[in-house]
Amino acid sequence: MKEINQIAVLGAGMMGAEIAYCCAAAGCEVLLKDMSQALADSGKKRIIKILGKQVEKGKLAESAKDEIAGRITATDKYAGIENADLVIEAVLEKYEIKSVVFKELSGVIKSDCVVASNTSAISITKLAGNMKYPTNFIGMHFFSPASVMKLVEVIPGLETTEDTVTEAESFCRRIGKEPIRVKECVGFVVNRMLHAMLREAFRLAEEGIADPGDIDKAAKLGLGHPVGPFQLMDLAGNDLALSNFETLFNEYGDRFRPSPLLRQKVFANQLGRKTKKGWFVYE
Repeated sequence: MKEINQIAVLGAGMMGAEIAYCCAAAGCEVLLKDMSQALADSGKKRIIKILGKQVEKGKLAESAKDEIAGRITATDKYAGIENADLVIEAVLEKYEIKSVVFKELSGVIKSDCVVASNTSAISITKLAGNMKYPTNFIGMHFFSPASVMKLVEVIPGLETTEDTVTEAESFCRRIGKEPIRVKECVGFVVNRMLHAMLREAFRLAEEGIADPGDIDKAAKLGLGHPVGPFQLMDLAGNDLALSNFETLFNEYGDRFRPSPLLRQKVFANQLGRKTKKGWFVYE
């Protein structure tokens, strides 16, 4: 099993930046790429903010902060990705966008590079069809915020080799995560459970049983969840929640039918924390 030291993360949004942070904190050199230098730089600034909070809390020395940040190079180009041992894709959760990225990537990477998608619902085999080396392609689904959440769903596609699976699982453990191996299906394990709960939370709100704030309080104080369902959607983005619901609905039918309330939020651009307004208002 080859050693993985050079990492490229495609997509410097919240998830991509936090994945890059996890890799750099474990000692890897990381190339953080986005469509523009400004977006890539914004992702690195997010990482520096995470590191700063750890210094403030006494969990990290200032010198360690600078060392970790120094391992991350923000870029808008593919140059350097040819040296990557592992590429992790974390772009928008749209097949049309991901497929273009993987086709571009396929002509750049070396033949033994492991390529992982952070998709939360899209078929790994379908995504792998865009790659020159589908045997090296796998799903590695991190959870938000990746700097805190321990779980990674590792999902082999139809042509993924056992060596690729083993390398992905080993890398997850190296960066402090706990992998679970998941048979390929739409939504995998966590999102199928989560969106069933979210759908019931919407029914409670739609029927006027309780408002989103009290439903969140019930989930936290009654079920022991760290955040409530509506807070969670605001954190990840209501647009992502809607996209996941539509993917699950297309595969499994009515049990995952998107809520009209969720559609309204997305139509109004009330996407959550990233637009300062969702189910709740943020300063």
